[in-house]
Amino acid sequence: MKIYDKFPTFENDELLLRPVGKEDCTDLLAVYSDKNALPFFNSDNCDGDNFYYPTIERMNDALLFWQSAYENKWFARWAVVEKADSKVIGTIELCRRASNDVFNGAAILRIDVRSDREKEDCLLRIGSLIVPPTYELFECKTIITKAPVYAIERISALQKLGFQKSEHFLIGKTGYAYDGYWSIESL
Repeated sequence: MKIYDKFPTFENDELLLRPVGKEDCTDLLAVYSDKNALPFFNSDNCDGDNFYYPTIERMNDALLFWQSAYENKWFARWAVVEKADSKVIGTIELCRRASNDVFNGAAILRIDVRSDREKEDCLLRIGSLIVPPTYELFECKTIITKAPVYAIERISALQKLGFQKSEHFLIGKTGYAYDGYWSIESL
């Protein structure tokens, strides 16, 4: 997949998406220790990790794992940087799913942001940057992402991006069926 040849960056006037790095630890601690943001993180099929990192040590361990995951071609994770103040407000994770369910071959999109950025306009700006190149980078025709029923702002942003609520469940490694997925097909 092209994503593992060279890690791309994307930007517009307000946001920069670039690979996460050790320098992001403090900013990301504000994201992953935010208990109000936690219910919006998608930890389905993540071996029990709920993405709650309340200490700098735990956040640093996560950053090291994310970098290792990219090197091992498991997934890619971008830092979402607001250009106005150069602060990292969240991350994007993308991987291509290999499974025995309807989502086989789809790219899974995870967008984690601080709770004060869990707003339709912010999520729409992030999605507008990452969704279009995902099809080519991950050699897929479908992108899926999770949005629980209470994620009103997220759902609104997804609908504006062209995502539709899926009637299908994502089947995890243990056979557990996860609900709440939205999908979009390439044109």
